[in-house]
Amino acid sequence: MGAGASSMAGAEGWGQTSLGDMPESCVAPVLLYLDPPEICLVARLNRAFRGAASADCVWATKLPANYRYLAALAAAADDDSSSDGSVEGNGRCCSSAATKKEKYARLCRPTPFDGGTKEFWIQKSKGGLCMSISSKALAITGIDDRRYWSHLTTDESRFHSVAYLQQIWWLEVAGEIDFCFPAGSYSLHFRLHLGRPHKRMGRRVYDSELIHGWDVKPTRFQLSTSDGQHTISDYHLDGPGQWILYHVGDFVISSSDESTKLKFSMMQIDCTHTKGGLCVDSVFIYPKDHRPEECIRK
Repeated sequence: MGAGASSMAGAEGWGQTSLGDMPESCVAPVLLYLDPPEICLVARLNRAFRGAASADCVWATKLPANYRYLAALAAAADDDSSSDGSVEGNGRCCSSAATKKEKYARLCRPTPFDGGTKEFWIQKSKGGLCMSISSKALAITGIDDRRYWSHLTTDESRFHSVAYLQQIWWLEVAGEIDFCFPAGSYSLHFRLHLGRPHKRMGRRVYDSELIHGWDVKPTRFQLSTSDGQHTISDYHLDGPGQWILYHVGDFVISSSDESTKLKFSMMQIDCTHTKGGLCVDSVFIYPKDHRPEECIRK
């Protein structure tokens, strides 16, 4: 009889379990140790993992501490885009009814603000905040004088426009931003290019005839914060024909709930010589542990 019962159990599959039988409450704590892209991958395993991978308790740990502030900015940007007809509105992604996963996905997409001259987004892999600030949001000495500067339209910029310096004696580019950054350490960079990039016969080339003066004296970059942090970096601008991120310095945000004002600048004010042939694209802010390929650090 025992043998018969054992045989019957084997035939009908009694006692057999698989990953699909695991309750979501057991799967979710494991997913807390994974990065967002890994969570999305394991969601394909079965129904239990798919359900756990969408749980708010999992994605709440991946969102920035001040995600509500960021989501409000994203919702406002979506409303503006919807009202002017440029894109379809998708307000639910940042509404109170949205899941934490939906909010994370929305914040991974760039959110323009300040009239489209600035953008922020979070990294898909780590959730760290990134930001870019267009040259049009910077105070550039002589920018309205066509003898010195012009605006170039290009697809090599996130903002599709860069400021191009033909020649000048006094170079000064400055900017500032007041923002609630999530707590953490950040790096600030200027994205610059020596030479005027353009297309010729379908190939990417650059004009170098106006490049001069950058090897005589270094260009000074500065960064300061409203809580007293200050850094200075000096670089001889180089690498014609390629976009380079010049690392200005690092800063630390201690509270996610308080606004921090940043001021940053680049200057080459030695009037014994002229300089020219420079494209100023934007200023980038990344988490400190992020290492952009274009970056030059001291």
